Amino acid sequence: MTVRTRFAPSPTGMLHIGGARTALFAWLYARHHGGEFVLRIEDTDRERSTDEATEVILDGLSWLGLNWDGEPVFQAARQDQHIDAVNQLIKQGDAYRCYCSKDTLDDMRESQRSAGKKPMYDGRCRHRNDQPADQPYVIRFRSPDEGETVVNDLVLGHVSFPNAELDDLILLRTDGTPTYNLAVVVDDADMGISHVVRGSDHLNNTPRQIQLYHALKLTMPQFAHIPLIHGPDGAKMSKRHGAVAITEYREQGYLADAVNNYLARLGWSHGDEEVFSRQQLIELFDLTQVGKAAARFDQQKLDWLNGQYLRNAKPADLVDAVTQLLNLDVTSGPDLEPVISSLQERSKNLLDLTEGARFFYQAPTTYQEKAVKKNFKDGTWPLIETFITAIDAMDDFSGEAAHALIGEICEKAGMGMGKLAQPVRILVAGGPVSPPIDLTLGLLGKEETLQRLKAGMAVLKA
Repeated sequence: MTVRTRFAPSPTGMLHIGGARTALFAWLYARHHGGEFVLRIEDTDRERSTDEATEVILDGLSWLGLNWDGEPVFQAARQDQHIDAVNQLIKQGDAYRCYCSKDTLDDMRESQRSAGKKPMYDGRCRHRNDQPADQPYVIRFRSPDEGETVVNDLVLGHVSFPNAELDDLILLRTDGTPTYNLAVVVDDADMGISHVVRGSDHLNNTPRQIQLYHALKLTMPQFAHIPLIHGPDGAKMSKRHGAVAITEYREQGYLADAVNNYLARLGWSHGDEEVFSRQQLIELFDLTQVGKAAARFDQQKLDWLNGQYLRNAKPADLVDAVTQLLNLDVTSGPDLEPVISSLQERSKNLLDLTEGARFFYQAPTTYQEKAVKKNFKDGTWPLIETFITAIDAMDDFSGEAAHALIGEICEKAGMGMGKLAQPVRILVAGGPVSPPIDLTLGLLGKEETLQRLKAGMAVLKA
């Protein structure tokens, strides 16, 4: 059997952490088995579906590297196939017209609640033979009254649902559009989906879908319902926990591989290991290792993991992202790769790294006031002037030579290197933080270093 999974988001909102993890698990399972991963946009809710949400879904999946096979399928374009399936069910006697109005349904449910019963449709139109021409209707599925429907789930195990608790599902609305449960069954069968990987919030839909598979005589896929993601407090994931569009993590400077690694570990494990390359995830992932309990989102672990990936990345692989974030002409400064290399160890994310690199391509015009007050004393100026004169006279400038010169000047003055190194750093970088002074000055070069020292002195003395 060829494994064929799918991700089927509804474009009525952004792609969040939960949806991205579902897509990742379906993608990993397909790739692990050498199968196919299909993308289907479930846009049958025309009023709430937006092009913007569709673009965010496509953009988010592309950023994460979850490539799909073939072109995305748009569910709304398959309405004829959905209606054909409904007509088949009507012909078989497995579906019927229901003329009950909203008021009738509300009264029915209120009466059931008053009697202490579960509110559900009571099937009163099942055997109705008249077809009033002026009365709107829906098409309902004739659900079995007895027995049970069993879901043999690859994650949750054996889950049974009494058929008496499953009322007659609406298949077509009054406007003739198909409902989710019908469309998803027809589409998954037509697309040859072998494994449906989705959140456990869909579990209650599954027995209804199984009944439709049987009634339509379609090959049924295997189901894997993944427990939901909760916040660190155990509550349902919300914006305060980080439930933002997945693309916002890119804007916040996270690396796609780090996010994928983190999402994979939300509910899946392989021993005590935390860090997995993309290829390792493909080789190791299996649905049998997905836990049944809800996963908990941990921002600190995501930050730690992102730091691990950032520090171990090849600088060349970060050049494009940093260049885009800098939005400056990087050809006017040092080569970006060694700049990135000098900053990786101290950066948590790409935004940190980018801001650390900015001064290499944009000379400071202001200087951090607190750092200036702390590091610039009356005796500082002669040290800087001596340093400038010596640098100017150097024929063979390097960061190492500049560092040694700072040491010599401070030794002659009977003080620690920080008394000169830190003021020099502030003048060239605008603040008290930069890579080691030898790396900083070596990357800036002799002419830029001298220019910044002189310009900074003029500003601060004034």
